[in-house]
Amino acid sequence: MKQKITPVIVIHGGAGVISKKVLTEDQLLKYHNELSAILLSAQRILEKGGSAVDAVTDAVVGLENCPLFNAGHGAVFTHGATHELDAAIMDGRDLNAGAVAGVSHIKNPILAAKKVMQRSDHLLFIGEGAEIFARKEGVEMVESTYFSTDFRRQQLKNAIENDSGFVLDHDGTLPNNLTDNEETPIDEKTKFGTVGAVAIDIHGNLAAATSTGGMTNKQIGRVGDTPIIGAGTYANNETVAISCTGTGEMFMRVVVAHDVSALMAYKGYSLEEATNEVVMNKLVKINGEGGLIAVDSLGNISLCFNSEGMYRGYAYTGQKPVTKIFKE
Repeated sequence: MKQKITPVIVIHGGAGVISKKVLTEDQLLKYHNELSAILLSAQRILEKGGSAVDAVTDAVVGLENCPLFNAGHGAVFTHGATHELDAAIMDGRDLNAGAVAGVSHIKNPILAAKKVMQRSDHLLFIGEGAEIFARKEGVEMVESTYFSTDFRRQQLKNAIENDSGFVLDHDGTLPNNLTDNEETPIDEKTKFGTVGAVAIDIHGNLAAATSTGGMTNKQIGRVGDTPIIGAGTYANNETVAISCTGTGEMFMRVVVAHDVSALMAYKGYSLEEATNEVVMNKLVKINGEGGLIAVDSLGNISLCFNSEGMYRGYAYTGQKPVTKIFKE
């Protein structure tokens, strides 16, 4: 007898080191409220019988539109004071996928990635080509200044002044004029800025979606693991849906997302065993930091990370959303 599956949406907004600053309850509540609102929106799609693909798309659009996270509005700056965003989505039903990289005028890169998956014979478009395709498909375009915030600009200035090279999302010295409203639970100096979502729907279909603004002060043209299928994003109905956040170069070397799936398919690992092996062992061996969210073909979930914290949450249909930031 086939096990009844309870649909679930799982999201992340980046991982990193817990801030040493003393945070007020109001500041923490702001993050929890944003995560909860995004979960509730995607949860409604699943409760109405909507697809996992539509649920993860909705969740990532919500995360892209929130300046608290490094994707879409509020994305970090490159060394050239520009924005280059990446996104990917994958449908576990047929292993179809779509991705864009290095885009600067697409309001919601995840919507462009979805169009690539659904409307193109190709899988990954970059830069100008990606924007030409997105524009043709009716995806909303914006001036690149839409992504900019004063906070991110100050981060770039600090990184350049301190000659600290590229920094993972909010790396580098915090601005001296950081206001109370801008203080964050995860230390902006050591936070990996990616957002993502995974889901399983009422039909047992899996999907994963990931989006990022990259790293502050990154060299123009750099692409991380987010749009690389099998590295930062992966979904297969036979095993698992995965969305990653962390040191992208290391996640690509380990091929994190697909490796979790392979351990489950070839070695019979449980979801928890597979995610722990990859995140807590294989990544750690090469100094890879960060984490992932995952849901398997039975609806089990994993929110696994080797950093001190990760913005994360999940919502099973019919249940109240759960959101967390720090380690248990």
